[in-house]
Amino acid sequence: MEVEEVESPHEAIFFVLAYLPLQELLLMTQVSKSFRDVVRDDVLVWLNIVVERPLSLRLTNEILIKIASKAHGMLHSLALLNCVKITDEGLLNVVNANPLITKLYVAGCTGLTPDGVVMAVKTLVAKPTSTTLRRVKMSGLYNMKKEHLWTLKSCIPIPQSPPRRKPRFYHKYTSSSYSSINEEDDARPIDVEICPKCKEVKLVFDCPNEAECKGCFDCISRCKVCGRCCNSDMDDDEQGDTICNDIVCLDCWLRLPKCNHCNKPFCPQHADTQLIHPTSKGFICQICITNSLAFAFHRLD
Repeated sequence: MEVEEVESPHEAIFFVLAYLPLQELLLMTQVSKSFRDVVRDDVLVWLNIVVERPLSLRLTNEILIKIASKAHGMLHSLALLNCVKITDEGLLNVVNANPLITKLYVAGCTGLTPDGVVMAVKTLVAKPTSTTLRRVKMSGLYNMKKEHLWTLKSCIPIPQSPPRRKPRFYHKYTSSSYSSINEEDDARPIDVEICPKCKEVKLVFDCPNEAECKGCFDCISRCKVCGRCCNSDMDDDEQGDTICNDIVCLDCWLRLPKCNHCNKPFCPQHADTQLIHPTSKGFICQICITNSLAFAFHRLD
């Protein structure tokens, strides 16, 4: 019986793989055996691992270690965003096997502790074969103290002529997006800092309107659309109600499209996923549709 030979993938696939996110890479391995071998054996595509939603909610220590092993100890950057199942042990295991990591992003990984992240950073900088660790992003972790921040600063070298600090605006920053933590404040070696108001270690945001209006979100509520501070005591910063319960200043609220029934808008971040039955004249939100159906069923009784 003659065995049919499987045609190898076109050489162009090697140029494509470098631009695919992790989820697409994993899907590529299921296309065929030849595709699986190409993805598995190409070390270059595994040098920068970024785990975002929906994969982040399913990532465990065992899976992370297996994925990181594809880099054969040459991993350059590791970005784990909202990977709540990853623990200090799993992170340290990956760091020990990959001394060349220069960027470590663990924003929203609530299974990690600040002590665990500090230990991972110390491990990286202490290895004789390690390169210079340039970025650490750890916003969203619980119980961060000033001591953790000071230790991290002592481990990450500060350039002799550090670039000028760029403003960080709340409406442009989200811990669930790799592009935001990688580009929005790329000049910062560490994303968290000491809030000038509460003196806690958190993400600190600037205001587009006032240079001196600086603080963490717990101290200063900010508009989800424009990033300005929303203080109910100030007449020009009144807030508007939204369907998604996000804070929106009155100026932005007036410009957002609103539900035909409840006259409330979604913030831009939730508009794409929660707009229901859009029409040329507007839309009806899911809450109003549910209430209308409940009323209709009640009328049938």
